[in-house]
Amino acid sequence: MGRIGVVTFPGTLDDRDAARAVRLAGGEPVALWHADADLKGVDAVVLPGGFSYGDYLRAGAISRFAPVMGEIVDAAGRGLPVLGICNGFQVLTEAHLLPGSMIKNDHLHFLCREQVLSVENADTAWTRAYSAGERITIPLKNQDGQYVADERTLDELEGEGRVVFRYQGGNPNGSRRDIAGISNAAGNVVGLMPHPEHAVEAGFGPDGAAGPRSGTDGLRFFTSVLQALVG
Repeated sequence: MGRIGVVTFPGTLDDRDAARAVRLAGGEPVALWHADADLKGVDAVVLPGGFSYGDYLRAGAISRFAPVMGEIVDAAGRGLPVLGICNGFQVLTEAHLLPGSMIKNDHLHFLCREQVLSVENADTAWTRAYSAGERITIPLKNQDGQYVADERTLDELEGEGRVVFRYQGGNPNGSRRDIAGISNAAGNVVGLMPHPEHAVEAGFGPDGAAGPRSGTDGLRFFTSVLQALVG
């Protein structure tokens, strides 16, 4: 059973949801606190959504300096799978584990809705249970969800296949090139704005939009990493 660390920062909201998703996928969730100086021997890490440190300065800007993040940055460089969801994605960009930045939605409103995504890259540690081109539906909720980067970075992401998810059915927040999620070059670090941990159990997620797995399209993020851990 893979041991998946779930980090809690002050202001994190979705740590319990992420831990439940890990458990439903067959893994063992391990609680990690922002002040922890070690990762307790986990096999992968999830940075969940919320408003860490109240989103003061910028979303994710203070979390980047938490003691646990120093450990995560080092471990990610050695290949540890890391998933950043919403605020976790913001933290990953602030920590320079992923390029670009997250700014206010272009309409300047908090957004909460079901969101259709296309899977652009099914070869990362967190997406291998999907198929390239597949469409999935998972919840989206954010106010700082607009992904931005300079044209050179965007071209590199596209050319290297590092755009992992793209918004379908309209761009909800102004993200450049409809980008909903990206990866690092090695594919072990993935960040996205929508919330797969809220679509892991039938009847408690988006239903009716994605065929036989309706409501559970997010579960395969977590089964993917467990498969990756066993080779």
